[in-house]
Amino acid sequence: MFLRTLTLAAALTMALAGCASHPTNAQIGTGVGAVAGGVVGDALFGNTLGTVGGAAAGALIGNEVGKRH
Repeated sequence: MFLRTLTLAAALTMALAGCASHPTNAQIGTGVGAVAGGVVGDALFGNTLGTVGGAAAGALIGNEVGKRH
């Protein structure tokens, strides 16, 4: 399960990194938040829904934090 989460997180990070040559703070926050949220969601719930939900929540929070910095 952890390997699947790590693979998903890496794929999302690479996809976001490829979108811009100079990512904004909001984009960086979104990527970091998605990865962290996915890992935490998987650890807490141990299923796909928890991983995806955690990644989505982390992306939203990371985006907002990135906008403010």
